[in-house]
Amino acid sequence: MDTGSLYIVATPIGNLEDITFRAIKVLSEVDMVVCEDTRVTKKLLEHYNIVTPTASFYNLQRKVSATKPVPKIGYLIANLKQGKNIALVTDAGTPGISDPGNQLVEAAVTEQISVIPVPGASALTALASVSGIDLSKFVFLGFPPHKKGRETFFKEVIEFGLPVIYYESPYRVIKNLELLQKLGMEKRIILGRELTKMFEETVRGTVAEVLDYFQKNPGKVKGEFVIIVY
Repeated sequence: MDTGSLYIVATPIGNLEDITFRAIKVLSEVDMVVCEDTRVTKKLLEHYNIVTPTASFYNLQRKVSATKPVPKIGYLIANLKQGKNIALVTDAGTPGISDPGNQLVEAAVTEQISVIPVPGASALTALASVSGIDLSKFVFLGFPPHKKGRETFFKEVIEFGLPVIYYESPYRVIKNLELLQKLGMEKRIILGRELTKMFEETVRGTVAEVLDYFQKNPGKVKGEFVIIVY
């Protein structure tokens, strides 16, 4: 029996129209769509009348990490070996960036299973494309640590000789900016929030200017953030 293929499928980061024809075709034709949260993915599938069965990739009660082992990998590899085609998606954007998708890909490669990228939306490239700065070289650091190592993380952000891009949640973005200010950062910031959604916004300025903006507009501290420090 031939093994199946693992498709790594990018999905919209907000606007449901930001999906490729190829992604819709793959999601319609595979045997299973493996999701971060089946409830989120089903909204996308229903929007495009896709009835492919879904399964969650990991226990949602566990802290999501690109390094912590995911118990369902063995089950998915077994299905691939039985000839089933599987698509991996996250709640938004391209899998394998700051999520455990890399572990499934690594396991599939080890078993000589075909892994096929279906590229598309990414918050990282979305903000980079409207940055207006030279990003021929940059550093991507994912999410900052929540507690231990957080100050070290931001010291590294300041010291890098290249633009740094990272993600942040609405629960910590103000503390993030306050820490950068405390550390005396003189670089500038481009901050994107709610990218591709109704209240999409890009804020540019010094750390003091960006912090002041959100302190004066606390209602805008919502959604996921992408930040460029340069």
